[in-house]
Amino acid sequence: MSGPTKAMSVTTLAALVLTTAYTVALGSSGWLWFGWVVLGVVTIGMAAADSSVPSGPRRGQGRPGPQP
Repeated sequence: MSGPTKAMSVTTLAALVLTTAYTVALGSSGWLWFGWVVLGVVTIGMAAADSSVPSGPRRGQGRPGPQP
């Protein structure tokens, strides 16, 4: 998991804690929960995109040919 994806995951979890605390203290807010769900979906999308991109060239996958 890359740095930006980790940061987004931490932000999403912090937003969940804050949204839950707000709901317990002041009552439920539909817009707040909707915003958290959108943030969660974006985080999942970032994680999926991050895991599908190869990290770099793989060793041993060059052009086939005679070996020295």
